[in-house]
Amino acid sequence: MAEPESLKLLSIQPFYGGSHQAFMEGWIQHSIHHWQELRLPPRHWKWRMRHGAVYFADQVDRQWQKGTRWDSFFTTDMLNVAEFKGMLKTSAKRVPIGVYFHENQIAYPNQHPDERDLHFAFTNLTSILAADYVWFNSEFNRASLISGLRQAASKWPDYAPNQEIGSITARSQIEAPGIHLPPPPNPNFAATSGPLHLVWAARWEHDKNPAGFLQILQELRRSGLDFKVSVIGQTFRHQPPAFEQIKLEFRDQIQHWGYQTDRESFWKVLFDADIFISTAIHEFYGLAVMEGLAAGLIAILPNRLAYPEIGSRLDRTQAEVQLYNSTDECVNQIRSRADQLTAIRAQRASRLTVSSIIETGWPQRGPQMDRALQKAIT
Repeated sequence: MAEPESLKLLSIQPFYGGSHQAFMEGWIQHSIHHWQELRLPPRHWKWRMRHGAVYFADQVDRQWQKGTRWDSFFTTDMLNVAEFKGMLKTSAKRVPIGVYFHENQIAYPNQHPDERDLHFAFTNLTSILAADYVWFNSEFNRASLISGLRQAASKWPDYAPNQEIGSITARSQIEAPGIHLPPPPNPNFAATSGPLHLVWAARWEHDKNPAGFLQILQELRRSGLDFKVSVIGQTFRHQPPAFEQIKLEFRDQIQHWGYQTDRESFWKVLFDADIFISTAIHEFYGLAVMEGLAAGLIAILPNRLAYPEIGSRLDRTQAEVQLYNSTDECVNQIRSRADQLTAIRAQRASRLTVSSIIETGWPQRGPQMDRALQKAIT
């Protein structure tokens, strides 16, 4: 396939952190295009969605007036695209703009559902209508936005944009993000020893359901299973109380605890583990799960959200994804794996080179997304 010609692109990032940052860093590193970036720090997300269009329109107009030109803008669901385009005062408003949905603002599980601000979900809709091309990271992300908007529209006073909501699928496509692959496995790679080692790697917030993970650990202990556990992921000043309880109750079994400050430490934890566990009640894609699979782990995941898509993508490969519907089912799956621990560890090296995992790495996804963007703007 012919390589796309190099384009001049402007990445507009209202919330540059977490998966948003990892996405752009991974793509730019493996892209043939010439990228320039405008970005704001990852804090005050509501203010970013309200104010970002004002700030970025001014920045773009200033550079345009100085003679800078781009072939396309590329932004995320955190920008109000309609407002941004409307506030551009120069002919930069004719530059095609794409929007990437890492998440949507109607499917996130609020701790207090009655406090959900549907204005932000409506911003997602108007951004889709104003953009020239729209990408979602998963079908679950797109479907949950459409479903949530339809439910909300049934309560709006009048003139609900049902036709526009119904057009989202035709206006968009699924473009899964790449992942940062682990370093090549040592030819003499030896799997971890000792008891079964579980790893939980997610943001330390309520939507990742640490209370559910605590319950699983408690059930495993009551069953008499000998195991180790690592709890890693992005930490925050304020955390759900389940984390302190896990740290107290399982202090003798904790192998690694807290945020891993560099990729080398992160991969070291994954290589030392056997099973990747998720208990999330909110997951639009599952980057950490894909990284766990890339490290050769078995993934045991809830049968909901974007996780069935992961299972479908990796079906009939050596990557092992197990879905569960209840705490008891998860515990039974873990115990079953513990009984097969010797065989699981013996097969670890083969799981490190699963082609379907390697294909999700940025070295392959970057050029694929280059071609998709070229096609979108032409």
